[in-house]
Amino acid sequence: QVQLVESGGDLVQAGGSLRLSCAASGSIHSINAWGWYRQTPGKQRELVAAITSGGTTNYADSVKGRFTISRDNTKNQGFLQMDSLKPEDTAVYYCNAEIWVVASPLVEKRGYWGQGTQVTVSS
Repeated sequence: QVQLVESGGDLVQAGGSLRLSCAASGSIHSINAWGWYRQTPGKQRELVAAITSGGTTNYADSVKGRFTISRDNTKNQGFLQMDSLKPEDTAVYYCNAEIWVVASPLVEKRGYWGQGTQVTVSS
């Protein structure tokens, strides 16, 4: 059993910063990739940023230069540093991880989602 627990969402003024964290726990062999997504009411969940096991990053055009995704492999954690926040960044943010799960005697690659954390940016 693997769980992803997010933290760090809050209400912040435009121009401010937030740091989202996502902690993975359970029968984890290793974590392949991390991703952060966001969703607003009536819209599809969209990819904000992703990072591979090798550290290659990918960002949505709307957040390039403002958001930074990172990971701590020793602690099975992923992070999203959000700077210069805008009202249009308001959404529920979800972390996603592609995890090699211990399923003795094998390992299996599975995807998991966090519970979501609300980010609200006021103008």
